[in-house]
Amino acid sequence: MNIFRHFETRIEAALNALVTEGKLPAGLDFTRISVEPPREASHGDLSTNAAMVLSKPAGMNPRTVAELLVAKLRSETSVTEVTIAGPGFINLRLTNEVWLGGVLDVLAAGRAYGASDLGAGKAVNVEYVSANPTGPMHVGHVRGAVFGDALANLLEKVGYRVAREYYINDAGGQIEVLARSAFMRYREALGETITIPEGLYPGDYLMPVGQALAKTHGEKLKAMPDAEWMPIVRDTTMAMMMDLIRGDLAVLGITHEVFFSERSLHQSGAVDAVLKLLDDKGLIYKGVLERPKGDTSDDWEEREQTLFRSTQFGDDQDRALKKSDGSWTYFAPDIAYHFDKFNRGFTSMIDVWGADHSGYIKRVKAAVAAVTDNKAEIDVKVCQMVRLFRDGEPFRMSKRAGDFITLRDVVDEVGKDAVRFMMLTRKNDASLDFDFAKVMEQSRDNPVFYVQYAHARISSVLRKAADEGFDVSEAALAKADLSLLKDEAELGLVKLMGAFPRAIEQAAQAHEPHRIAFALNDLAAGFHGLWNKGKDDAGLRFILADNSDVTMARLALIRAAAHVLAAGLGVLGVEPAEEMR
Repeated sequence: MNIFRHFETRIEAALNALVTEGKLPAGLDFTRISVEPPREASHGDLSTNAAMVLSKPAGMNPRTVAELLVAKLRSETSVTEVTIAGPGFINLRLTNEVWLGGVLDVLAAGRAYGASDLGAGKAVNVEYVSANPTGPMHVGHVRGAVFGDALANLLEKVGYRVAREYYINDAGGQIEVLARSAFMRYREALGETITIPEGLYPGDYLMPVGQALAKTHGEKLKAMPDAEWMPIVRDTTMAMMMDLIRGDLAVLGITHEVFFSERSLHQSGAVDAVLKLLDDKGLIYKGVLERPKGDTSDDWEEREQTLFRSTQFGDDQDRALKKSDGSWTYFAPDIAYHFDKFNRGFTSMIDVWGADHSGYIKRVKAAVAAVTDNKAEIDVKVCQMVRLFRDGEPFRMSKRAGDFITLRDVVDEVGKDAVRFMMLTRKNDASLDFDFAKVMEQSRDNPVFYVQYAHARISSVLRKAADEGFDVSEAALAKADLSLLKDEAELGLVKLMGAFPRAIEQAAQAHEPHRIAFALNDLAAGFHGLWNKGKDDAGLRFILADNSDVTMARLALIRAAAHVLAAGLGVLGVEPAEEMR
């Protein structure tokens, strides 16, 4: 049970009763009412702003509304204390039984704990990674890949129907450069001594492509003009690069249901069609843009262009749709792509981009609003860069795949789970430092270790209890007398678990999976604090040979904590540790 959501319904019921009694006016909007933890734990367990948000529409003083509501809430059997704070906030303190009942909820749900129907099955498209298919994944792609995947997990956890999508940028000039680079490796595979020209991709990851081309086509491609061999080499190279990228992402535990080709938009006429749609709406015109702010170069010149009226939808300026040579800009197929998403049934879209694309956000939002008549919404999440360090010093890893640091290098060094967790320890739009030594360090300062160690410690205690003859099955633990959990640290851990469903829903609504990493760190701290109290006071240890009832209650408590840790780690795409090496 989500205790916070439960009490929102109880407060709404109390308000409706006040309306029925004529003490509050009818027609009040309850949607802005929230139930949250109070700013100070000493104030109680829950706090609501109900009186504050209803006072103006009710035409009453906030404290007057608060007093009416408090009188109703005092009759709730699960509430031990209700107080009014400040101008009208209401704080509630709950019985221990309410919180302890949540332990049974956790034991019953297991790793599914925190799941909800918030999304009500609504379809959401999450597009992430979408790196140019010109080589293996490098460290610059890792954060967006992990963030997007964790966000998809999070949305699924609360009941959304998520499509994980990768947009293949296979229509730009970089694909021709890639094909020409692969052709050089093809010639090399046939025995030629080659020198990779400036401007082509030099990475040895293209050597297998060249070998595959040589094996399939022999010398035939060499005899063909560029126009004939180019599509053959391009298609083979693209297929092998996407296989390479899928393999790299699999190392991080990431898979996409949809790989969408940009080239298909051009081939199907979708770009022309969506631009005609905008033209029919009067949103395309011929015009001259002002010089970009800060641009003092001599290269800029005023010229008439085909423009989209994106300022009508909140953009800073209208945007060009055609280049000087008459070809479409990158923006044109992006409009067609997002319109295609809408036509596939997605009125909710999330794009995960690198920081270098942040200036592109307003125009894409404007385009989505224009082509869908404001029926779809898009949230663009920008992931800032990751800086690699070793022992506090900037670090560059091997360049065996070209002139960049590969995703596989990072995962090989510290492991998938550590990479995924660390990428989510800061909000996506803040830069992140990744120190290899700290990620491997077994200390409180390493959040990966700290959370995993809590789960491993619990697993160890449960194994020891089983060895000593205690029945640690879920069925037996569910029958434990939880009222025997009376220590402040025990109840504190219970309340942290009870807050987890709210953390899940809030993180999903904000599209911020890093909040789950924070919640897990708090839960781990609660457990480790309880562990340390047991070291100092033998009476607070988890296993008491002379008191099986208390032992079973404490084992039920920590088993539940392990389930919550596993549930949160599952959202992050991390496997909980059963033991630490």
